Amino acid sequence: MVFGRGAAARVAVEAAGLTDGDRVVDVGCGPGTAVREAARHGAAAAGVDPSAASLSLARWISARRKARDVTWLAGRAENLPLPDASATVVWALSSLHHWADRGAGFAEARRVLTPGGRLLIAERLVKQGGRGLARHGLTRDQAGQRAGEIAAAGFTGIRTQTRRAGRRVLIIIQATTAPQS
Repeated sequence: MVFGRGAAARVAVEAAGLTDGDRVVDVGCGPGTAVREAARHGAAAAGVDPSAASLSLARWISARRKARDVTWLAGRAENLPLPDASATVVWALSSLHHWADRGAGFAEARRVLTPGGRLLIAERLVKQGGRGLARHGLTRDQAGQRAGEIAAAGFTGIRTQTRRAGRRVLIIIQATTAPQS
């Protein structure tokens, strides 16, 4: 769980186009690799995870590495413990397949994003009919379905791409909230 996440975190930072003014929320942060990577790029970052053990590990690693501008919160995608319009980027890296209610999770992401905020979903690209851990990810068809769900939650500018992250291929779905008028 701790090792092998760095490549995906670097891909997320690049794909999201992070700047030092961004406020990132990592939904399903696990041990916090992507949160710390966002902070290394100057963003303030919060990791949200339902697992107390994962958050404990994230805090421990962050303290040892003297990570700054990171926050750890207990919570789930469907009920983010954050105020409205408090983030410029919300991402979920290899955690969407754990969400109990994707529609509620996408609605929560939209709620916490500022106008013009960016959503990024990254999952391992998997083949149709995989079993066990080989199912943890998205097929191309499933990515298209998730893009439809994201559109139904009120996001615009939806695009899907694949990117290599180390030995894995990620399928990335990106979208934005409507800019403030």
